[in-house]
Amino acid sequence: MKVLIAEDDPVACRVLEATLVKLGYEPVIATDGKDAWTIIKAENLRIVVSDWLMPRLDGLDLCRRIRIRGGDYVYFILVTGQTATEENMKIAADAGVDDFLSKPVRLQDLWVRLRVAERILGFTTQVKELESYLPICGYCRKVRDDKNYWQQIEQYIGTRTGTSFSHGICPECLEKVRKSEFARTGIAGPPNA
Repeated sequence: MKVLIAEDDPVACRVLEATLVKLGYEPVIATDGKDAWTIIKAENLRIVVSDWLMPRLDGLDLCRRIRIRGGDYVYFILVTGQTATEENMKIAADAGVDDFLSKPVRLQDLWVRLRVAERILGFTTQVKELESYLPICGYCRKVRDDKNYWQQIEQYIGTRTGTSFSHGICPECLEKVRKSEFARTGIAGPPNA
């Protein structure tokens, strides 16, 4: 699995790169947050290990951009030489950071975070897949929402997308249903029926 490293210190970057390779990951290197942002937009990378303080775009701003962008969930690990104070961790969490490591990064600490990241990314993939299924009644065509409430499909889609519906009858249904209804009642149908 590819892991993006955003680190402006060449020595720290090489250490992280070697550690990731040793743990069986494929590192992708960015020398600062702006380069990392360019890579994230171009590639579907799901794990980022980023320094906090970098030129052009720091780790927190990089994380904020990733969160605003949306799409597949990206697990974000912030690495810093600053003391892991309660205030620093709160600032990082408010920016959308998933995990926090102090420098120098120890192999075991990074390994644990990456295992958690893989597990969470696996769960987010499962949730996304489950959300792609739309439970619909085979008889009345009502749809069940996430609160176990059944509603007409038009209402369900309209609530989620803002779509409005107009109703009509397609030529196939006109042919099958309406003509037989008119014939059964003895009423002359519309000219094209």
